Amino acid sequence: MKTVLVIDGQGGGFGKALIEALRKRRVPVRIMAVGTNSIATSAMMRAGADAGATGTNPVRVNCRRADVIAGPMGIVLANSMMGEFTPEMAAAVAESDAARVLVPVTKCSTYVAGVARKTLAQYIDDAVEIICGLTGEDRPEPDENVV
Repeated sequence: MKTVLVIDGQGGGFGKALIEALRKRRVPVRIMAVGTNSIATSAMMRAGADAGATGTNPVRVNCRRADVIAGPMGIVLANSMMGEFTPEMAAAVAESDAARVLVPVTKCSTYVAGVARKTLAQYIDDAVEIICGLTGEDRPEPDENVV
């Protein structure tokens, strides 16, 4: 079973939404959640992550263990998320051998040319599709009983 590391900060809303979407689709992966703060970690744990931790060292350690790393685009930008994402965290993500699925959230004032403007929900759907492909689960069916 592949391990997906979901990284988020601030309130953890992005990570929570991504984990809920992966669980709804019943993607057979182990989800590790790492937040830059305890509020973000807690939100992702409530969303269904298998394990969670908070801070710089958990980002470093789990980036080495993950098959896929997913998060907002800021996880590769030092000092993003209003300073919550440290240069050491960004380096750990960038240097990892894991595949990275980054969602272009413009809160960090970074824009990617050629990327269509979508809602966060649409980007989450795109991220789930990419993660399914990377984990060998191209078309898992949604679980109608999962909210």
